[in-house]
Amino acid sequence: MKYLNPKADLTFKRVFGEHPDLVMSLLNALLPLTADQEITDIEYLPSEMVPENPLRKNSIVDVRCKDKQGRQFIVEMQMIWSPEFKQRVLFNASKAYVRQMSVGEEYELLQPVYSLNLVNEIFEPELEGYYHHYQMIHVENSDKVIDGLQLIFVELPKFTPHSYAEKKMQVLWLRYLTEINDNTREVPEELMANPEVKKAVDALEVSAFTDAQLAGYEKFWDIISVEKTLYNSAERRGMEKGMAEGMEKGIEKGIEKGMAEERHLIALNMKKQGVSFELISQCTGLSIKEIELL
Repeated sequence: MKYLNPKADLTFKRVFGEHPDLVMSLLNALLPLTADQEITDIEYLPSEMVPENPLRKNSIVDVRCKDKQGRQFIVEMQMIWSPEFKQRVLFNASKAYVRQMSVGEEYELLQPVYSLNLVNEIFEPELEGYYHHYQMIHVENSDKVIDGLQLIFVELPKFTPHSYAEKKMQVLWLRYLTEINDNTREVPEELMANPEVKKAVDALEVSAFTDAQLAGYEKFWDIISVEKTLYNSAERRGMEKGMAEGMEKGIEKGIEKGMAEERHLIALNMKKQGVSFELISQCTGLSIKEIELL
């Protein structure tokens, strides 16, 4: 049997955006919920999170939902990490929290918003753990908490099956996300023995997708590769220029200039290779007219 990678936009939304029971199981396994807070029902909400930066517009896949209590859940798969993502996650979660209340309603009606962010890169190299939970707490008395926003980041590359062994479903879901890819031919028995994870695995079978969908899947990974190259090159150029100028403003300008230069360079190379202008535009954020003028 041949499978697709669950982290792609097509597969992630097929599994967690079309099966309420599966996203509910994922949330219960990965969110910091007590037994009496467990999610028992899910309703999908429109997905609206689109990164403003054209360099990473394809690298984030999200699913949004809420339960009967009104609690909202944002699940994101982040393929490429950059420092501003924490602020973007906080902004989006805060926006979802504020939008709950209409004019004249009481603040007591507000329900918590949980943002679960599955990150395909290591962004906290100095920390051993892969699970990072943020919430508003009293600085001196950490048992005093202001409920409302819960931000969870999971560094997938750091996960090993031996971590948090007592949390069975958390381990199974993280193994699902990290062990299954295009090279998988046989899925470990431990994953197939769980009904929910097996259902999620079956949804990844290549035979379940049309040729057009498979073409889109391949295109997704091509774009991610280009975006990662763009960002890494721009970051490197920006840092070099910023260090030379010796000022924070120089670093910011350098990164912006580096990104612009790298977009044009990659677009030019893709154009020489006969790649369609539409795909080049999707990968680099350049307009068709800009590409024609290269």
